[in-house]
Amino acid sequence: MILVLAVGLSMDAFAVAICKGLAMRTIDFKKCFIVGIWFGGFQMLMPILGYFLGRSFADGIKAYDHWIAFGLLCFIGGKMIVEAFKKVEQTDSSLSFKNMFVLAVATSIDALAVGITFAFLGTEILLPSAIIGVTTLILSMSGVKIGSIFGEKYKSRAEIAGGIILIILGIKILLEHLLG
Repeated sequence: MILVLAVGLSMDAFAVAICKGLAMRTIDFKKCFIVGIWFGGFQMLMPILGYFLGRSFADGIKAYDHWIAFGLLCFIGGKMIVEAFKKVEQTDSSLSFKNMFVLAVATSIDALAVGITFAFLGTEILLPSAIIGVTTLILSMSGVKIGSIFGEKYKSRAEIAGGIILIILGIKILLEHLLG
C-alpha cells in the first residue's frame, strides 16, 4: 500500500519534471538528479512535518479521523484530476534554488496532508516517508528524461492516475474503519 501511495503522491512532481524536461535544451544525469532530489527530498520531509502537526491534535478528533483521512485524500486526488484538464502552462527550465524550492513545496503539499492522515491513523511515518521520497526521486528523474523525449503527451495522464490512486486509498481507509 505504501508504494502505491508513494506513486500517487509523486505524480504531481512527475508531471512537473516532464515539463522541466520539455523546457530544457540539454538533458544530462546531473539535471535529472537535481530535479529528483528537490522533489524527492520535499516529498520525504513533508509527511514527517504533517505527521507531527497531526499528532498534536489527533487525540481530539479520534472518532472522526477516518472521515478526515478520506476527505483529505479525495480532495487531493480530485484536485490532481482537475489540474490534469487545465491549460498547460509554460515551465521555466531554470534549476535555481528559488525556482526549485517553489516547485518542490507546491508539489509536496499533498504529502503534508498524507502525513497528517498517518498521524490520525497512528501509522509509522519514517519508513513510508523514505519510500515516498525515493519513489518521487526516481519518478522525477525519469520525468525529466521522458519530458525531453515524449513531451506533453503523458503529463495529464500522470496527474489523473495519481489522483485516482489517492481517491481509492481514501475510500479504502474509510471502508476499513466503517466495516471493521
